Amino acid sequence: MANTYNNKGFSLGDTSLTTVYTVPTGRTAIIKAIQLSNDHSSAVQVEVSYTDTSASATYKFYHADVSTETSVNACLAPIVLESEDVLKIQAGTASKIEGVVSFMEVFDEKSA
Repeated sequence: MANTYNNKGFSLGDTSLTTVYTVPTGRTAIIKAIQLSNDHSSAVQVEVSYTDTSASATYKFYHADVSTETSVNACLAPIVLESEDVLKIQAGTASKIEGVVSFMEVFDEKSA
């Protein structure tokens, strides 16, 4: 198996549930960190979830108010996502939350 380490930045332009990362076909991803930064003058509510495409279900795993001018890690422990699973984030206020997802992708040699 080949491992690649990656960072993917995001900026939430609206208040809809936004896809920030989709695991490529034939890979597994281990999410190490989801850094959220609030540059707004007040707290912003943020929810983070993932869609398990094999089960056609979405699961919310982080829900918090991110304080003014702070950054938090929404990934309290490593999260394993399978091929084609989707990481999504939603903010209660548009254009105030940005950040980075840090992850490792593992190539599944059996599916190649």
